[in-house]
Amino acid sequence: MSTRPDILFPLFAGLEGLDGVGPKTAQSFAQMGIEKPRDLIFTLPHSGINRAVRGSVTEVTPGDTVTVEVEIIAHHPPRSRGRPYRIQVQDAQTTFQLVFFHGKSDYLDRILPVGERRVVSGKIELFDGVAQMAHPDHILPVDQADSIPAYEPVYPLTSGVTLRVMAKAVASALDRVPELAEWIDPALKAREDWPDWAAALRAAHAPRDSRDLAPTAPARQRLAYDELFAHQLTLALVRAQQRRKPGIPTAGNGQLQTRVLAALPYQPTGAQTRAIADIAADMAAPLRMSRLLQGDVGAGKTLVALMALLIAVEAGGQGVMMAPTEILARQHLDSLRPLAESAGVVLELLTGRDKGRERAAKLAALARGDIHILVGTHAVFQKDVHFHDLRLAIIDEQHRFGVAQRLELSAKGQGAHVLVMTATPIPRSLSLAQYGDMDISVLDEKPPGRQPVKTALVSSGRMDEVVDHLRRAIAEGRQAYWVCPLVEESEKVDMTAAEERFKRLRAALGEGRVGLVHGQMPPSEKDAAMARFVAGDTAVLVATTVIEVGVDVPNASIMVIEQAENFGLAQLHQLRGRVGRGSAASTCLLMYQPPLTETGRKRLEILRETEDGFRIAEEDLAMRGAGDVIGTAQSGLPRFRIADLERQAALMAVAQTDARKLLSDDSDLTSPRGQAARVLLWLLEQDRAFQYISVG
Repeated sequence: MSTRPDILFPLFAGLEGLDGVGPKTAQSFAQMGIEKPRDLIFTLPHSGINRAVRGSVTEVTPGDTVTVEVEIIAHHPPRSRGRPYRIQVQDAQTTFQLVFFHGKSDYLDRILPVGERRVVSGKIELFDGVAQMAHPDHILPVDQADSIPAYEPVYPLTSGVTLRVMAKAVASALDRVPELAEWIDPALKAREDWPDWAAALRAAHAPRDSRDLAPTAPARQRLAYDELFAHQLTLALVRAQQRRKPGIPTAGNGQLQTRVLAALPYQPTGAQTRAIADIAADMAAPLRMSRLLQGDVGAGKTLVALMALLIAVEAGGQGVMMAPTEILARQHLDSLRPLAESAGVVLELLTGRDKGRERAAKLAALARGDIHILVGTHAVFQKDVHFHDLRLAIIDEQHRFGVAQRLELSAKGQGAHVLVMTATPIPRSLSLAQYGDMDISVLDEKPPGRQPVKTALVSSGRMDEVVDHLRRAIAEGRQAYWVCPLVEESEKVDMTAAEERFKRLRAALGEGRVGLVHGQMPPSEKDAAMARFVAGDTAVLVATTVIEVGVDVPNASIMVIEQAENFGLAQLHQLRGRVGRGSAASTCLLMYQPPLTETGRKRLEILRETEDGFRIAEEDLAMRGAGDVIGTAQSGLPRFRIADLERQAALMAVAQTDARKLLSDDSDLTSPRGQAARVLLWLLEQDRAFQYISVG
């Protein structure tokens, strides 16, 4: 079924067939991203108004909405232009006024005739001690009062779409909802006591009270699960297709690995040993590995990567490791080289800087198989780079590849295994959303000998003390980073702030002692400034956030972050991870501008309490939301209309297990449940999934 099933056609038609929606209203809806009935039924109300009939307006507090039956006592048309039209009414206990600006008296006489009874509903306010209801939302004869919902759902709106227009259009769209076969695992549905799909939609659009609007309400949970399940099913199909690609079974004999382990001054952690075993098992299989290695700052990903590369070399093949920038590629080279040499393995670097003869010589050696491990930037994937026998590609994934780039990359080696590394601890629900097509290994222990970093909060008024502290530390031969504030996400403004701070610190600490890097510099200048700091020629490096990625200077033991309250938790954690890499005790000073908001203080205190990146990421997710944590712009993170990754995180893991199980039982989705799941993929516009369904 690679075309949309007929049963869904009514939901994919234009909006103009719906009640009350003409061409103009349809355009207004389009501004909200609502283009067809399907989008409308998945736009759920975000709150509700209690419109249950009360005895009197005195039963609610001013500012609340109230619905009451009244008798119309008298009309008071305005005496002069610009004044409102007032109508005095009486409920069971008190009199109050209905107020109309620009009210037409013949119209108001007709709908609110003196001496008759009406039901009115609207917001009640006190004005000069008199209760008023301006422009009631509903005015109805008493016998029609039950057409007002007791609890009225409130939807997101835009200009040209009022609540009444929205409610009418939604009701009309719900009339088109077909009965669909069930795609949720029957045991799961029974255990959670979830309604059927169509019933869940109707319930979600007709909340009875605020509990029905919560992410925990069964109807909402079910609809969120549908969304997560469709997403995980697509990723599981990508994974299944990847796994059908034959890999070259690559098993090492352990000789090179043993030599490297003997050269290490410490024992690998349990987490490292487990990750290496996972990778070795994947590489030995005849299917292509697609694994994510997730590790906190300083958890020892480099050792795991080297062991994986050595398995490829022991098996007679080659490995490649790719980093996002030249500085990081050189750093990987520097940290891997001494260990590789202890095992007699040939390691080489290839970046965009290699030109002419030198580059040609490297490429020839690579094609002959004389280079065992190649480290480089994405230059390693240029057309003229040929490996003798590539078995493993490792991506140090600071620049967050999406699924599409991962597929592209593994095409380079015939059957090369792929390992992606990330230093950003991501909460489980998000890592499943982003990397659900991969298998995941987590490094959640710190290698022995890493010093904890002491974290302190300092108000910006104590700047001079901080500079004095630096002066003393530099005199003892230590080095420091000084990270400048993040200004409105604008590189230009960030640069000005950094240059100002650089001048002031240079004046305070001495001409040649302070270096500067920011995003606006040409790459060569940035590299040179970094190199001087790495070599110890400069003692303080003033920087914008460009330094958060992986730079390793063991002698740097102080990190100052200005206006820390403006950074995300995960980013602060990454920055702090730049120190504490040597033997000296390290400190991180989080400078803030008082007064701090409640959340600002809470965020900085979490950092002071813990160095566990996964706990920090979970807190960050709870406080800021998924898009911010990963940085939605480049995250490859899907946009969900209903599912709430912060509050429904547990559903994501269930969806992944369920999707993978369905595919292992029914790889081409032809069973009754498989067919129903296909309809779900069309319904949730995951049609790209169909290119991954196995044929035959």
